[in-house]
Amino acid sequence: EKKSLGANTTRPLNHAAKVGDYMTRKLATLTPDMEVMEAVHLLVNKRISGAPVLDKHGNLVGVLTEKDCMQVLLKAGYHGEFGGHVSEFMHSPAVTVEAGTPIMEVAERFANSPYRRFPVTEEGRLVGQISRRDVLSALQELAEQFTDRYHGAVRERR
Repeated sequence: EKKSLGANTTRPLNHAAKVGDYMTRKLATLTPDMEVMEAVHLLVNKRISGAPVLDKHGNLVGVLTEKDCMQVLLKAGYHGEFGGHVSEFMHSPAVTVEAGTPIMEVAERFANSPYRRFPVTEEGRLVGQISRRDVLSALQELAEQFTDRYHGAVRERR
């Protein structure tokens, strides 16, 4: 579920939206002790490229991505070892963003990093995830709003 800013927003483009306005809130999550092939199955079936990993207390302890899962297949192909636990393949600690982070700031982070998604936290707790596509969608919407306001202002001056 994603929230969208209404077309009547009057804030400047670079301050118009926060990560929390566009993040995905319903997430598939994994656990460190989950069999990695089960996690691969979940990622493939849900058509997602990665998922946060939570411990038994709900604390974010890492992220498992498609790229991480490639290691599973390489391990199997080269060493005949098929499997293991998510904890053996995940990235830890997870690189996160706060829900209140401006969308323009996270766009810069995506532009300057290899990450495709960031877990979103609020007071240290996982509350969602923001992807490159979420940010592109937000920026497209904000650009359209800016363009509409600009053209409206030009019409008013005539």
